[in-house]
Amino acid sequence: MLVSGPNGAGKTNLLEALHMGTQGFSPRARSDAQIVRFGAEAGRVRLAGVNATTGFEADVILSPREARRARLNGSALRSAEQLRHEFRTLVFTPDRLAVVKGGPATRRAYVDRSLGRLFPSRAALPVDYAAAVGQRNAALRRIAAGASSADALSPWTKAVVTLGTALVATRRKTIDLLALSFAEYAGRLGLATATLAYEGEEPTHDEAERRLERDLERGLTGAGPHLHDIRLEAGGRELRSYGSQGEQRICVLALVLAEGSTLRERTGSAPLILLDDVLSELDGERRRALGELISDGGQTVVTVTAPAALPIEPDQSLVVSFGTVEVA
Repeated sequence: MLVSGPNGAGKTNLLEALHMGTQGFSPRARSDAQIVRFGAEAGRVRLAGVNATTGFEADVILSPREARRARLNGSALRSAEQLRHEFRTLVFTPDRLAVVKGGPATRRAYVDRSLGRLFPSRAALPVDYAAAVGQRNAALRRIAAGASSADALSPWTKAVVTLGTALVATRRKTIDLLALSFAEYAGRLGLATATLAYEGEEPTHDEAERRLERDLERGLTGAGPHLHDIRLEAGGRELRSYGSQGEQRICVLALVLAEGSTLRERTGSAPLILLDDVLSELDGERRRALGELISDGGQTVVTVTAPAALPIEPDQSLVVSFGTVEVA
């Protein structure tokens, strides 16, 4: 699906609504007050469609002063973000370049979201590990202040090592699943010999013991997957430091497409892919390559300022004009 219209007409809002209706949260805004139309009391997203082979209706109600509410097929959900367990939606927006340009925490968060989609039974691992690290850090500070004994640290160290080992193993499996497709898509988009690799080792009890004095001084757990990184390279160059803006854009786009392909292979169902302003820094050849890739299967929504920017014939074309949407 191609969504065209001038800048500021609402193309990104349409993609944001699709993301909200299938994932229960916005890919760009942190609070509902930023999403609801200025001056309005509330907002609403209602979607109807087919998920794999099953029809669905999703309804999300937003208010600046109340908790977000959601219903799926008429049944109320405990939280709107439960929708992300029912639907798979991947998104590219210009600010997603932070996955390459930003710090390690941004890349870890990206991989952990992919981990949850590829291995749903292990989706809670990153949260459980972070909670264990938080508890260990609190115990370290209590011990340093003389408010607790060293014995209180042992169970949290064990939890950090056990959960951290499982998290590192699952992150590596996630990256192993994505790496080949990532390299292929990046290459077809003009970024040759792109690689994706995990940097970090599993935590161990021996390492925790060696670092204990330093951890007590700082009140922080100084080793583990909460400090690891994911290395993105092309031609032996680290793209964070040595990639151009265009190369960084292709890198993130290749990650999104690689995950979409992997999810389709593993589940038999293609995710919804949302590509916002993806063509603005791609030349004609790369635009044609992207058009071929996204026409390969599944539903993809692409926003552009001019329909001619995408050199393929879309299955459906919509025109957005300052709050209205019409079929072209």
